[in-house]
Order: sequence, then C-alpha cells, then structure tokens
Amino acid sequence: MDNDFNVTYITFGGHVELQKFRYLYFVIIFTAYILVICSNSIIVFVIVINKSLHEPMYIFIAALLINSVLFSNAIYPKLLIDFLSERQIISYSGCLFQWFIYYTLACSEFFLLSAMAYDRYVSICKPLQYHTIMRKTTVYIFLILAWLLPACPVTVAILLGAHKKLCYFILKGIICNSTVQKLHCFPSAVLNIYGLTLFVFAVPLPVLFILLTYTRIFIVTYQSSREVRRKAAQTCLPHLLVLINFSCLSAYDVLLPRLEVDFHKTVRLIMSLQVILYHPLFNPIIYGLKMKEIYKQLKRLFCKMD
Repeated sequence: MDNDFNVTYITFGGHVELQKFRYLYFVIIFTAYILVICSNSIIVFVIVINKSLHEPMYIFIAALLINSVLFSNAIYPKLLIDFLSERQIISYSGCLFQWFIYYTLACSEFFLLSAMAYDRYVSICKPLQYHTIMRKTTVYIFLILAWLLPACPVTVAILLGAHKKLCYFILKGIICNSTVQKLHCFPSAVLNIYGLTLFVFAVPLPVLFILLTYTRIFIVTYQSSREVRRKAAQTCLPHLLVLINFSCLSAYDVLLPRLEVDFHKTVRLIMSLQVILYHPLFNPIIYGLKMKEIYKQLKRLFCKMD
C-alpha cells in the first residue's frame, strides 16, 4: 500500500529465480511476443487483402487472431517490464483492468468458436440456404455479440471485486487473473457464485453447443460422399483442435484459484506461461497450416516477397 498517493500496489510473487534468469525470461517472452504479433497479424492481413477469403469462416478466424494480438498487448509488455524491474508490482486498478481484458477476450474466444461452428453447420448441412442465412449482417451481429456479451458480465465481476477490502498484497502468479480474489480479506460467496455462473455461461455452454453442432455435421457428412467428408474434415478439424486446446487452458485457469491445492511455484509459473504463450502461438500455426486456402495465400504472399 502506498499511502502517499493512496494507491494500492499488488506484488507479483509467481516469478522463479528472477534475479538469476531475468534476461533469459526477457529474451524468451520478447521473442514470443514478436512471433505472436507477426504471425497473427500476417494471417489477418492475408484475409483482409484477399477477396476470396472474405467469407464468414475466414472473417471469424481473423477475429480470433485479432483477439490473440489484443490479449498479448495486454499481457506481454507488463511482463517484459517486470523482468527488468527490481520490483514486480502493479496498481490494483491496473490489475483489475488486466483482469477485465484477460477474461473478456477469453470469453469472446468461445463465442467466436461457437459462431464458426454454426457457420460450418449451415455450410455443410444446409448448403442451399447458406448465403441466405450467413449474410454480412448476420456475421457482423455475431462479431459484435462475441465481444459485447462477455464484456458486460465481466465488468460486473470487476465492480463486485473492486471495492472489496484487501488484506494480502502478494499475488501467486505473474499476471492478474482470477487469483486476485485470494487477496480479499474475506472470501465473497456472491463473487464466487457469480464467477462460477459466468464460467458456465462462457465456457461449458458454448463448448456443448459446438460439440453438438459438430456431431450433427459428422452425422451428415458420414452419410455423404468421400469428397464431402474430406472437405468437412479440412475445415472442422482446426476449429476442434483450437477448441480443445483453449478449453483445457481455460479450465485450469478458472479452477486453480478455487482448488485448495498449493502447487509448487515452478509448476504455477510453467502453467501460467502455457496460458499466455501456447494459445496465441497455436492459433496462427493451426489456421495458417491446416486451412488450405489461407496456406495457399500465405505461400503466394511469401513467394512475391522473394
């Protein structure tokens, strides 16, 4: 607590041997940051400049990759500053803002994946009605809802926790996530129940919708020709891989603070790094290599640069 300026500061206590490895950490995270920004931005650029990719599926992919860039810009710069600083601190208001960005974008990821699943369902199961259903207006509505729907309930969660009295000022982590609740003097039943409700709304329900949608797609394609099955697999498999990857990381992130298990500091650091490193790098690799049309346009772009 800084009484001079009446500002509450939180110390990140999740770093492991920072004094010894600070420059190694800095180089790794800085390299990852550049890779995340470049890889995601290049694919978004390819989608934007190629009219053949101005279809709902690719627009949703671009939105997912923009999410990764926004997420990285909210997390990585602060991490890099902490690695080179003597004190790894953040103001409580800054921590809450990082918390807001973190969970708003995480929730929007599931809504975007749900929109992509619906798009694939209409494309494969109702091909004759596809252009009638998936109009530009529909796509824009899905995009707006994917970002607005998570922002509103997450804002409520932030407001519920913002005025809670703090008795602890050391966070067991390297970023501000749901572990912030552990800093409160008294556990809030309301905040805990609200957080679990938000989790169910933002994760299991969209995941269930996606799984049911893809089940229906696989039933339809199983009864179709081999060519239809191949095309369905080409477009659906990358989305499922991204869904499984992100669901596992999200479940860990949400359940960890609610489990009374004292993980070793190194284990916590490794899992935190997986959350912030793995997924933002995983998306462009999967969509860049597994989506045939995007891969073809990427090859064409880099051949022109040679």
